[in-house]
Amino acid sequence: MRYIIATLGCKVNQYESEAMELILRARGHEKAEKGEADVILVNSCAVTAEGERKVRQCVRRLRKENPRAVLCISGCYAQIDPEGAKALGAAVVYGTADRMGFLEAAEAAAAGAERTFVPDSKERRPFEQLPAGAYAGHARAYLKIEDGCDNFCSYCVIPYARGRVRSLGVEECAAQCAALAAAGYREIVLTGIEIASYGKDLEGGVTLIDACEAMAAAAGEARLHLGSLEPRCVTEDFAARLEKLNVCPHFHLSLQSGCDATLKRMHRHYDTALFYGAVERLRRHFPGCGITADLICGFPGETEEEFAETLRFIERCAFSDMHIFPYSVRPGTLAGRMEGQLPQRVKNERSARAIALAGDMTERYLQSCVGKTLSVLFETEKEGRSLGHGENYAEVAVEGEGLRGSVRKVRIPAAEGRLLLGELAE
Repeated sequence: MRYIIATLGCKVNQYESEAMELILRARGHEKAEKGEADVILVNSCAVTAEGERKVRQCVRRLRKENPRAVLCISGCYAQIDPEGAKALGAAVVYGTADRMGFLEAAEAAAAGAERTFVPDSKERRPFEQLPAGAYAGHARAYLKIEDGCDNFCSYCVIPYARGRVRSLGVEECAAQCAALAAAGYREIVLTGIEIASYGKDLEGGVTLIDACEAMAAAAGEARLHLGSLEPRCVTEDFAARLEKLNVCPHFHLSLQSGCDATLKRMHRHYDTALFYGAVERLRRHFPGCGITADLICGFPGETEEEFAETLRFIERCAFSDMHIFPYSVRPGTLAGRMEGQLPQRVKNERSARAIALAGDMTERYLQSCVGKTLSVLFETEKEGRSLGHGENYAEVAVEGEGLRGSVRKVRIPAAEGRLLLGELAE
């Protein structure tokens, strides 16, 4: 069958879509051109109301472009709201488990059958191992080492959509990294729903840093890039051991608010002092590293002073970049029932102020990179330039083409907007 895969949401979804494409190609199916699909496979997101809106928008567009195709929806939106997914016209609705079952159901639907199934995320599931890799032509690969979350933050539906924490065994993590390095990938992104909780379901007290050491040893010259981290896991031992490994000096820390009172209402398991300690620790062990963070603006009960406190805190942290969102009410969460829900205009206005400050911080960080030499993984080409990301995840452009898939040393003489301008140093 000819298929289209549409991916919305996080890097875990991206990894799972890439894995599904590898499976589909191995089973003899081929990617469709626009308007020629037999099957539309949507890997959906539900982390925010905006994420759900984008799912519906994507489905309508793809169905209009491929009117004869069978629609199949999996992922968090399908898990949280299967009836909503069915109302979009889906013949197959799966949740966040059993991707092989989802693909087999899609094959059956394309042949005229119909099957709808949504697994219960509350049951204890095993880790679903999928083939690791990347879309054809990509220079970096993704490896999912963990799934699920046990944190139950007051605003979040992900534990209900993804289930409890489960981890890929250390030996298998290392074997997958060795295989990806042997296949020519120069960077392996370690992803999961909450990788800081890696190993809590495994025997022997294994933790994320233990797995990182095993994977780095197996990956050889391929560099590891960690996904989002909870600041609680960034202990002195963690940072000191990580410093000895071939890892990208870019760290994404889950912040959400820079105000202790708001963090408490969010049911986050740290305060700003612990978070800032993690930031300082990483900068001490990885000088010049890029540190990025998420921020939710306009959480229920957030006062203007609390938001001002958040702005002061993020400026103190001096992030290299941020992902900033207005708070989105998720049905079924504790925060959705809290008093003090703020008007959308207030949430949007606060988000705009935070985005402006984050932009200033990004500009300052990129200027701090001028005069340095970065190790750049080149990924794309555009208008006579080769573009990629430095080990600190700053985007870099050099004149000329033919560098895709390579890692090169690049001198940085200037910054232009959100882009570093480079010259090959070798």
